[in-house]
Amino acid sequence: MWSPLPIPTPQRRASQQAILDYAWKAQAFTASDAMPEVDLTRSTTIEAIDALVACGLLTELPNAREAGQYSKGRPSRRFELNAQAAHVVGVDAGQGHYTIRVADLRGAVKNASSVDVAHATTAEDRRGALIAAIAVALSDATLSWEDIVSIAVGVPAPVNRHGDSPVHAENFWPTMNPDFRSLLNAMVPLVQVENDAALAAIAERAVGAAQGLDNFVALLAGERFGSGVVVDGHLLRGLHGGVGEMYALIHVEGIGEADGLGSIVARWARELARSGDVPAGHPLAQASPDELTSKFVFELARGGDGIALELVQRTGERLARIAGFFGGFYDPERIIVGGAVAAEVQGVIDVAQELLPGELHLPEPELVASALGADVVAVGAVEAALDHARAEVLSLCVARDQ
Repeated sequence: MWSPLPIPTPQRRASQQAILDYAWKAQAFTASDAMPEVDLTRSTTIEAIDALVACGLLTELPNAREAGQYSKGRPSRRFELNAQAAHVVGVDAGQGHYTIRVADLRGAVKNASSVDVAHATTAEDRRGALIAAIAVALSDATLSWEDIVSIAVGVPAPVNRHGDSPVHAENFWPTMNPDFRSLLNAMVPLVQVENDAALAAIAERAVGAAQGLDNFVALLAGERFGSGVVVDGHLLRGLHGGVGEMYALIHVEGIGEADGLGSIVARWARELARSGDVPAGHPLAQASPDELTSKFVFELARGGDGIALELVQRTGERLARIAGFFGGFYDPERIIVGGAVAAEVQGVIDVAQELLPGELHLPEPELVASALGADVVAVGAVEAALDHARAEVLSLCVARDQ
């Protein structure tokens, strides 16, 4: 990946980190470009740049004259981040699927894949399936474990700041997160395990509907609800990582369960079809139980079907109550409905937004659908892995044994 650096003095280390931070945001640059941004002298700037080139984190480009850009006098040396110096991996380790993205240090995705892990029902099975899935993704990207500097994994369980999940009455959480942190630390220097909705919040703030916001909620709303909560610019976790856990909804009047919008709509549609209250020729009555998905219902509603529109109204009322729950506790500016269901629920959001003022004393947050789709957790995992790499990769370049 890179060549080791001699152990720098604290001052030199700070200078190198300042230049590296600048390079991560810049494209091609010269020492003169960097100096006013990092507040360093020319000699210190050049010394730091040369150290980063020597270890492989920066690449020296052809100078302005060689690049065909005319310059009088001595041409300036030009540099850029070496995006291929190392790579990162982001994983959405869901209950039934693992979605994996491999990216370079600029975040450019080199490989994206998904693997069915419904068969992996034990903690040991999930650990083995994760290593195997990442290994295949790396091979497809023509990379090895040694090329990876940072991995972030999202799991459907509360996760504390150390990457651990608490015990659970049905052992679900420890099964979903069977100490992935220790498992991967044996392979990769930087490992981060997070709740999946927390990574969705990271994704929305980096490239989605929460860019520029310091107070928002990212709501995963497919099969079960999960939430990533950002207040005053900080992702909230709590002692056991339980800030985004939605089990408390069972105690909220008018909600009573933590099932997501997708599963609720599908269940209501099946119940309605079984009830006999739907005309025999109606699509809900003619469809098999497996065909009665949320997507099926929402497509009917977009076509103007009255029964489906009633289900949308009912679902919007449920979402308004949930948004009021979050609005009262966290006072967000925006609540972003995400996950695979996001592309289908604009009608539900419209209903909920209209009803939301009646659920709050505070000014109501804006409700929006995420544009990141089913990959939102994997996108957030890549962003989290990149953030970890930005903070620590310079330390990994230092030759500790010198």
